[in-house]
Amino acid sequence: MLVCSCNYISVKEIEDVIIEMLDKDCWQLIVPAKVYHAMEKRGRCCGCFPNVVDIIIRTTEEYHARRDSTDAQIFDFMSKLRKFHEENRRADIERRQKSHRAA
Repeated sequence: MLVCSCNYISVKEIEDVIIEMLDKDCWQLIVPAKVYHAMEKRGRCCGCFPNVVDIIIRTTEEYHARRDSTDAQIFDFMSKLRKFHEENRRADIERRQKSHRAA
């Protein structure tokens, strides 16, 4: 399935990059910009980034489940990731509201 129509990036390609990154450091914080950088791409319209975040979360959860990471380690990491995701969504909403007011 195509996730990014600007760069023609599929779910599988994103998952593969995430797994490769997790193999290097399984507790690193992965964000869409890091995924795109690893693929030597850049976000253009960035409309796909919320879906990429969802793929990052799902792939990371599955990765740690296969690794037999402890529940406490996974919960702590995923809590941080969800908090980061929510902060970015709020910032995005605020940015949109400011741009609508300016127009």
